[in-house]
Amino acid sequence: MNVLELFKLEGKVAIITGGGQGLGKQIATALAEAGCNIVLCSRKIETCADTAYRLMNYDVKAKAYKCDITKEEEIQSLIDNVIKEFGKIDILVNNSGTNWAAPVEEMPLVGWEKVIKVNLTGTFLTAKIIGKKMIEQGFGKIINISSCAGLRVDPPEILDAVGYSTSKAAVVHLTKDLAMKWGKHGINVNALAPGYFPTKMTMAFLEEKGEMVMERSPLKRIGDDNSLKGAAIFLASDASDFVTGQVLAVDGGFSL
Repeated sequence: MNVLELFKLEGKVAIITGGGQGLGKQIATALAEAGCNIVLCSRKIETCADTAYRLMNYDVKAKAYKCDITKEEEIQSLIDNVIKEFGKIDILVNNSGTNWAAPVEEMPLVGWEKVIKVNLTGTFLTAKIIGKKMIEQGFGKIINISSCAGLRVDPPEILDAVGYSTSKAAVVHLTKDLAMKWGKHGINVNALAPGYFPTKMTMAFLEEKGEMVMERSPLKRIGDDNSLKGAAIFLASDASDFVTGQVLAVDGGFSL
């Protein structure tokens, strides 16, 4: 097979949670550009619907659904609708996430529980339920979104969000565990660990600490609209068929 053929996604179907904005939107755009049909879902459907409409410019099928990834019944309903509409699920990108910044000694329990529920439990539930469908199919690619914050510990002047960093570190282990369990079913499970990108979640942070982040990074910059695309295509495509249980940091070297 020609090497470029390995990266094509024509006829594939991908579900991207939280894909209406931020890094999820960047990944969704990359997959659509490679020919993949796209399903976007979020607790609030408006941004997903707008992004899905724009992705159809790439001559792919794209649709948005409302889904709270912390509720099993909503994930199951999503899968039922996607199978009815698209016929299969080739790729799952577990991108939905949230944050709550506070010093450890001041972190409220409600903040900790919110972050763990979305970032870890939501990722687990979505992988569990969609993974069951992939087991029935005998194939699938799962890409969990961790973070450079889950690979290293930063001083509080850079990042003071213990729930976020802990949840993203747990996603790394979840990824490896699922890869070990599901490899025999033809399912590859890997993770991306993005660094700092300008998104709605990080904009205020970068305005305050962006210079510090760039100084700490070997490449001396933050991510842009194209920085995550290549890594996402690699893990979603046939190019990564012999790769599983791995974490690819796309962070300019920040996690070193």
